[in-house]
Amino acid sequence: MAGYPVSFDVEPQTTGRNRLTTAFRLILAIPQVLIAGSPGSVGLGANSGTGVFGAVISLTSVLSWFAILFTGRYPRGLWDLAKTYMGWRANVVAYVALLRDEYPPFGTGPYPVTFEVDYPEQSNRWSVAFRLILIIPQAIVLLFVLLAWIVTAVIAWFAILFTGRYPEGLYNFGVGVQRWTLRVQAYLFLMRDEYPPFSLQ
Repeated sequence: MAGYPVSFDVEPQTTGRNRLTTAFRLILAIPQVLIAGSPGSVGLGANSGTGVFGAVISLTSVLSWFAILFTGRYPRGLWDLAKTYMGWRANVVAYVALLRDEYPPFGTGPYPVTFEVDYPEQSNRWSVAFRLILIIPQAIVLLFVLLAWIVTAVIAWFAILFTGRYPEGLYNFGVGVQRWTLRVQAYLFLMRDEYPPFSLQ
């Protein structure tokens, strides 16, 4: 959605797909997923599917929650750490979700994915105080969206194996779902106060 301060996009790759790496994608991605997490995970904590680095960011988000309540500001060093994680995660999500074939870097190196979020100079203490309550509608709707995406991802996996192509409509849906998920995660991690749109755009 134009104007929302968290953006995610992938350089399209619907044709000429690598069938071999697609076939074994979940195995190849294990080292990255252990660190940065799997697609569709937005929760807090070590068992949330956001990887080891994500568990660390969950902890620093709790510390930042207190800092924001007392000062109205997200400590810049902790925010930069969260941004590093989210950039790495965006790359891994694109790879695991079959949106790109190139293996992502361990970190935030060059990759045909863009993830952007701007540092907020001030944070809304009320929004931060009730963030876990405010996120509930997003979590409910996103659950159903992710269930639909899982079905389309399985269809796309077979399509790539048999034709070397990712159907364009399913591809665009997959990008949109991951965009939505990453926006919700950035909101949950207190990186922005603006409420995420209920949108794939």
